Amino acid sequence: MNTDIKSFPVPTLRRLPTYLRFLRKLAETDREFVSCTHIARDLRLDPTQVRKDLEITGITGRPRIGYSVPELVTAIESFLGWNNNRDAFLVGAGSLGAALIGYKAFREYGLHIVAAFDSDEAKIGRTIRDIEVLPSFKIPELAERMHIHIGIITAPAEAAQDITDLLVFGGIKAIWNFAPANIVVPEGVIVENVMLSSSLAVLTARLTEAQRVGK
Repeated sequence: MNTDIKSFPVPTLRRLPTYLRFLRKLAETDREFVSCTHIARDLRLDPTQVRKDLEITGITGRPRIGYSVPELVTAIESFLGWNNNRDAFLVGAGSLGAALIGYKAFREYGLHIVAAFDSDEAKIGRTIRDIEVLPSFKIPELAERMHIHIGIITAPAEAAQDITDLLVFGGIKAIWNFAPANIVVPEGVIVENVMLSSSLAVLTARLTEAQRVGK
């Protein structure tokens, strides 16, 4: 499919993994077909929104029958690129980095963290889940030699830009940034920022408001 994924709404892209998890569970029960209404009911979404979201994968449902569950799973995986194994470098071997390395579900999404890096000499040489932590200066050479296109930053904010520069210099084309910092990249490099503080702010603000209303 020669579809430019950037042309689709980000909320839709964020919902696709939810559909995929739901459909995989249905597939385990040997369910053959599913409708937008069924998906919407179980996930508490609007059926029209579900239909629009699924349309971007290029698949079409059958009247009165719905979608083939196996075909819909394949369509979403293909659209997201999760049916191909993608190797990645992780930079920042602290607590968060170690947790991501140990997150087995990444394999289901086609993501394979093949190497970890850090500039802290105390962390270099240690092993996390059979992955040795290497010095950061080796990133460009190894990324180019191993044809790595994805970089994951789990380092402190002050180190984020220097790490970004190393990744870009090595040919990295997509960066998943967990550092609480805005990074600057050349045109053509994709960045997805994961701001944990922003998500926490929404959670705690909503909790505070709920507690205030409940008094």
